[in-house]
Amino acid sequence: MTQANHSINPLYAARMAQTAHQPSPHRQNEPVYARLPLAPVNASPVPHLTSLYHFHRAGEYGNRSYPGNCGGSLIRDLLLFFRSQNVFDPMTGSGTCADVCSDIGIPCLSQDIREGFDATDADSFRTLPAGSTFDFVWAHPPYWRQKIYTPDSRDLSRTPTLAAFLERYAAFIANCAGVLSPGGKLAILMGDYCDREAGFVPLTYHTKQLAFAAGLRQCCTDIIRFSHGASSSRKIYRSSFIPGLHDVCMVFAKAQ
Repeated sequence: MTQANHSINPLYAARMAQTAHQPSPHRQNEPVYARLPLAPVNASPVPHLTSLYHFHRAGEYGNRSYPGNCGGSLIRDLLLFFRSQNVFDPMTGSGTCADVCSDIGIPCLSQDIREGFDATDADSFRTLPAGSTFDFVWAHPPYWRQKIYTPDSRDLSRTPTLAAFLERYAAFIANCAGVLSPGGKLAILMGDYCDREAGFVPLTYHTKQLAFAAGLRQCCTDIIRFSHGASSSRKIYRSSFIPGLHDVCMVFAKAQ
């Protein structure tokens, strides 16, 4: 029967032969390469910066051992694309953004909860130098409680409920919008995740809603950043789920 089917339908036979040479889905440690779409040629100062961001090396910025650290190449490309002149990083973490700015010669003011700066509190922003405004703010907030960063109860990653997280996250975005210069950009790197109690939490959706409510507009396409080197990719789980292999960078602008 098999031979008859193959001779009657050679396309089926060819497809079966192709399938036989495909990698087994159980060989998960082997690298898988995807062909990305061609990007149109344009006048961008950073031609490789597209909606699909693939950079497998962490780079020399920040401290890769810091939980949740992201490589600095995306930050660098955004700063060069928008020709930013001064930068604020209200959640500095391991200092990745500051390292990038130092490398390309852009002034950067960095603050963090570990030094007492609560980016969800308007009072913390009042401690910035008088009249401080920035044409670019980089933000890589906690993905709610996916990772716990500090013992400080004010840390966003320690917010006990999603409702409380979104309330404080809204305040954070509004605070960042308040220090943007006219036309300034707020770039937020955020990821969705499946919470142990709340289920799937679409944090990228909430980010956009809160940014729009703060009077900002999205000024370019979502940038899907492939999560190379994520600690979760090396774990083995007993449960069945669809793994998330990316996070999303959204760039918002303040009205001119």
